[in-house]
Amino acid sequence: MQGSDTPANGLIADNVVGFARALRVAGLPIGPGAVIDALNAIRLIDIGNRADMFTTLESIFVKRHEHALIFAQAFDLFFRRSEGIEHMLDSVPLPPEAKKPPPPAARRVQEAFAQSREVATQEIEEKNIQLSVSDREVLQSKDFAQMSAAEIVEVTRAISNMKLPQAELLTRRFAPNARGHKLDLRRTLRGSLRTGGEIINFQRLGRIEKPAPIVALLDISGSMSDYTRLFLHFLHAITDARKRVSVFLFGTRLTNVTRALRARDPDEALASVSSSVEDWAGGTRIATSLHKFNNLWGRRVLGQGAIVLLISDGLEREADSRLEFEMDRLHRSCRRLIWLNPLLRFEGFEAKAQGIKMMLPHVDEFRPVHNLRSMEGLIAALSSPLHAPPAYERRAASKPAA
Repeated sequence: MQGSDTPANGLIADNVVGFARALRVAGLPIGPGAVIDALNAIRLIDIGNRADMFTTLESIFVKRHEHALIFAQAFDLFFRRSEGIEHMLDSVPLPPEAKKPPPPAARRVQEAFAQSREVATQEIEEKNIQLSVSDREVLQSKDFAQMSAAEIVEVTRAISNMKLPQAELLTRRFAPNARGHKLDLRRTLRGSLRTGGEIINFQRLGRIEKPAPIVALLDISGSMSDYTRLFLHFLHAITDARKRVSVFLFGTRLTNVTRALRARDPDEALASVSSSVEDWAGGTRIATSLHKFNNLWGRRVLGQGAIVLLISDGLEREADSRLEFEMDRLHRSCRRLIWLNPLLRFEGFEAKAQGIKMMLPHVDEFRPVHNLRSMEGLIAALSSPLHAPPAYERRAASKPAA
């Protein structure tokens, strides 16, 4: 193609650069090298063919499967609204996968384009990602329920960047370890065959260390509606950092959303969770939900010293002896039970509700979780060294003295 609007320095080049900038804001890792490759690639295709343009840019900008949905939505939105090359790209329809209803990331893509058309990439990062010191201090201590929509966006970004160190748990299995304290007799004798039966090198075994499994039980009742979505973002972040995370939502019934949260893109994961839950923002039946969890899932996910996160305000509508029994059963089945309650944000909080009184004696830690600072404290607690399971300690204490 010849003329002033060549892909190298004309209107098409400006659109491709702007498109790449918007994709970067939407979360795709696109560097200057990829933009140069794209500008060189479109020299070799018919830019009037919409499908060719889509396929060419996708092959360069999309490096992960979870980014394909964002790219398709972004391409449709950007080049549909781009007046300069609209007449060149509308001759052929998009591929079928790009004509589906807007994916879960549509809102994020629209916000990214709105930003990229106004300021340059460096200004976008400084304005929307790099918060000032005073802004960070405010967001660290501000209650999630009191945040504006813009602040929630910033907090969501901060949660997605949280790092969860691996709290190692000593298992009962052994593996070859030069610093181990147990003699590996089999490997030692096998090595002695090379020296005519003389034992020269002693092989040792050490205990295998694994990250402790995490099981999260999240209350999605109406009284928790101001916190549920941010808690899901937090659980998605730790699910991405750890392989052994199980997540259950409960209101009036129990729903296992572990597989839904394993999607790499957070918007896609939360959309999948929303579609699989029927009792969102409804009532609360903690005893019924815990009974179902203990009976159906306890043996499957609470093995190997699991840590349980119970995220709820404890406002049970049917507080009776069943609640106390199920809490005690859950407590005895895990290594550590941490209750995260947003009501602890109040300085004068007292356990006056009947449900809270029944649940408190059966938890190892009772922590607030209502802002970024409390979440960082939770991460520190999850990363602390793990000791013997409380259930084992209780059994040992209950044995009569010899």
